[in-house]
Amino acid sequence: MRRRAFLATGALALAATSSRAQARLPRVAFLGVQAEATQDPRQIEQFKAGLAENRLVDGRTVAVEYHWADGKPERLQALARALGARSDLDVIVTVGSQAVRELMATGTHIPIVLAVIGDPVRPGFVKTLARPGGTITGLSMSNSELEGKRLDILRAGVPSIARVMVLLDPGMEGEGVDVVERNARSLGVELLMAPVASAEQLAPGFASAAGRGADGLVTMASPFLNFQRDRIIGLANQHRLPSIWEVDTFTRAGGLMSYGPSFADMYRRSAGFVAKILKGANPGDLPVEQPTRFELVVNMRTARLLGLTFPQSFLARADELIE
Repeated sequence: MRRRAFLATGALALAATSSRAQARLPRVAFLGVQAEATQDPRQIEQFKAGLAENRLVDGRTVAVEYHWADGKPERLQALARALGARSDLDVIVTVGSQAVRELMATGTHIPIVLAVIGDPVRPGFVKTLARPGGTITGLSMSNSELEGKRLDILRAGVPSIARVMVLLDPGMEGEGVDVVERNARSLGVELLMAPVASAEQLAPGFASAAGRGADGLVTMASPFLNFQRDRIIGLANQHRLPSIWEVDTFTRAGGLMSYGPSFADMYRRSAGFVAKILKGANPGDLPVEQPTRFELVVNMRTARLLGLTFPQSFLARADELIE
């Protein structure tokens, strides 16, 4: 009897071990709009750190896969279609409004976590920030107010600026433009609007603005313009335009300065939403959160390239100076 009991107990233990070995790991897909090589590595590192903080270890307690659109809208659309049709995904994490639009167009019911987005209410991604009410939640930032703040900061760093080129994507329907115009009036700055809808229009747009006396650049937030990051930075420096951008990735790539939320911190916090959803939370009941850390980053190499000297009071405000 003892032998039979021992054998039975052993069989149960083996069955339990086998069951655990075969247990399905929750699967999370990260959909990145950029190429992996151009994605700021700190942001992905912080996303992984956020997963670890929530005891989500890739390969042990969760399976995480990364997909990169390489800055190509058509590839982003194809990836969104492929992911949206999957039946084995528990959560999709992504960035920006274009990626969300492409995922929603698939009709997927997979929960979507926003690592970074502007206003998710205006395009109808969520009902309200407090009660998203669907399958989408995460972190958002108020780009409209930040657009105006960036003009203030650019002028504080380069007080001589009087005529600013505003590079904007017509597809964004003027989001934030009214705030920039209001701030420009208070600063006595003239704005030169430069709507650009294709890559081919970038060089002529810069040449036109330069011909009209532009001496500064503000680039409005846009997935399309993000895709063209390196080219736009090159054109701005070619025309010797002091520039300000929405995120420090642009500054590290050669832009003059940036002001905005710490995207790395937002990526880290997005992992908390993934953990809650995997534990059974309804994404529609999880309030969309706002950034809590904002950073002013200045590229001193680019400043020297443009022959600029910043006021000491301005440099004292910077969170980071890139030498």
